[in-house]
Amino acid sequence: MPSSFIFYTMTYQETLDYLFSRLPMYQRIGAAAYKNDLTNTLALLEHIGNPHRNFLSVHIAGTNGKGSTSHMLAAICQSAGLKTGLYVSPHYKDFRERIKLNGAYISRSTVVSFVEKTRDVIENIQPSFFELCVAMAFDHFAKEKVDVAIVETGLGGRLDSTNVITPLLSVITNISYDHMDLLGNTLPLIAGEKAGIIKPGVPVVIGETHPESAPVFLRKAAETGSDIVFADTNYHVEPLEEGAYRVFFQNKTHYERLAVDAGGPYQQHNIATTLQAAEWLKTILPISDANITDGLANLRAYTRFMGRWQWIGRKPDILCDSAHNEAGIALAFSTINQWMTTGRYQNLHVVCGFVNDKDVQKALTAFPRDATYYIAKANIPRGLDATILLQQAKEAGLKGRAYVSVRSALAAAKRAAETDDLIVVIGSIFVVAEVL
Repeated sequence: MPSSFIFYTMTYQETLDYLFSRLPMYQRIGAAAYKNDLTNTLALLEHIGNPHRNFLSVHIAGTNGKGSTSHMLAAICQSAGLKTGLYVSPHYKDFRERIKLNGAYISRSTVVSFVEKTRDVIENIQPSFFELCVAMAFDHFAKEKVDVAIVETGLGGRLDSTNVITPLLSVITNISYDHMDLLGNTLPLIAGEKAGIIKPGVPVVIGETHPESAPVFLRKAAETGSDIVFADTNYHVEPLEEGAYRVFFQNKTHYERLAVDAGGPYQQHNIATTLQAAEWLKTILPISDANITDGLANLRAYTRFMGRWQWIGRKPDILCDSAHNEAGIALAFSTINQWMTTGRYQNLHVVCGFVNDKDVQKALTAFPRDATYYIAKANIPRGLDATILLQQAKEAGLKGRAYVSVRSALAAAKRAAETDDLIVVIGSIFVVAEVL
């Protein structure tokens, strides 16, 4: 389309419709939207003046936990009075969740104006939805003159659209099996893609030590001359009760009781990663120990953190969690199963759904057999058909029924549950999004 084409000014809703319908979007269609190079991202950024060169950043990758870790670090920076940008994906309810400034969503007018000014180049190069979101976020952070931006990768690392920044610090939370169709089917291959965010001379924090991935990270750090530290070799985090942890640093008590406004059995790993990253950032940014404790204690208030281990109902209790692969689901149910064993709840009802590019059979092995399942398709094109998922669940020894929507599945679970039962909504961020 010629660059002289004249566009009319769109409303915010028309702008969203344009983004969702005209641009390839991994969240909706999957691998077809994944671009295996940074050409489009670099072209977009060049068109708008290379904003990614105009702010300090922290870059975060990993299979699980990168969203929680990103929010924790953002909260700590905000507590320190730093003007903090936060870029995460995907979103639950509101597109603007992806781009935050001190916890506030990017404004609708800013989204509209950005798309208006880039429509020529959008039509010319046909970027993916994610590529455009990254450019929008970086443009917003540069214009707002953030002190620091916490930037979460979307998928992988090496070829992720966010991987054009040169950060103060790189963080890789952990490695497990996910997106194997794009990143590789072994842990070393997946680790190699995540290690792609390690930049020359930029330190890197690795959250969890794994015998198959650690050599990959050590080798990459040696190649780039980057200091590297594994958080779990220094920090050990023990849960006390929900939202409170005892933290040890090199086997000595570091925090007798650290409050964190985020639950879930996996958070202890994310907390260790966050504390290790924060310790390094303290050498560059004006962050104190008080900012660390305040930021973590007020995580949701600072950042509008949502969707992870979130309670949305009582009597019966309803818990949502965005775990979506075998490792994350197994960790979530490690705690839930303990609750059931100790009699905290009588019966377990699980509302679940997956997207069609996950290794569902592996994930289903992490679900308990003594629960009732309410299976539904997430309302996106990538959603796995409920009848197919039900058949796979039955083959895995799970019992339940398929429903026409996530909301109808949850309604059925509510009808069946007694006040002392537990309902869990899990399996995909997109399933959770429909009930928040």
